[in-house]
This record gives sequence, C-alpha cells and structure tokens, in this order.
Amino acid sequence: METPETLKYTEEHEWVRAEGKTAVIGITDYAQGELGDIVFVELPQPGAAVQQGGVFGTIEAVKTVSDLYAPVTGKVVAVNESLGGEPEAVNRAPYEDGWMIKIEMDDAGELEKLMDAAGYKQHVGEGS
Repeated sequence: METPETLKYTEEHEWVRAEGKTAVIGITDYAQGELGDIVFVELPQPGAAVQQGGVFGTIEAVKTVSDLYAPVTGKVVAVNESLGGEPEAVNRAPYEDGWMIKIEMDDAGELEKLMDAAGYKQHVGEGS
C-alpha cells in the first residue's frame, strides 16, 4: 500500500495535498484497492461549495458505490474531467492521474485535523 508522507488523510480514506490555498483531493491507494475496479466517478461542478466531512460525490466500483467526503471546507475550483472517460485512473494512479477535485480552502487550519501518513497507516492496520 502506497501512503505518501507529504499528504494528509481522512478516516474515510481521502487524501489531501495542499498547494497554497488549494487542496487537491482523491482517494487513497488503500481505498481503491478495497473498492476494486472503479467504473464511474461522480464529482461536483466547479463553483460548488463543500463542507469538511460533507459528501462531495460518489465513486462506483463493480460491486459497490461509496460516498466521497470533503476533507476541507471551501469552493471546488477544478474537477478531474478525465475521470469521466477513464475512471480506472483512480485504480492505476490514485495520487497522480486519479486526483478528483481541487478546493480553494476557506481555512487551511482544517488540515491539522487530518491524519498524517503514519496515523493513516495505523488507521487501516498497516502501521507498526
């Protein structure tokens, strides 16, 4: 399981990479592995407001559909449009091509409430 040290993580298996006031968000390698083959991703439109802990979309795998939760509060400023035609990018490269949305954060301090890589590994039972 890949868990980059530079990211923050939620209990619901989303990752966040802060780029200034912008948060890039996707699901973790662990989550995509548990879901299996991703067949569809439903994401919000740019401009949509999201709340930390609130649902921002859904991800559909062959056998299940799961909600996606916003790790921070803010406004969606970009959506990974390529996932519409290639949702399997989430399986192949969850931290690169499989990113989902970018949010302009209202409060970057919310990142402090999230887990670091060590905490996330422990959360999913991969920690030492």
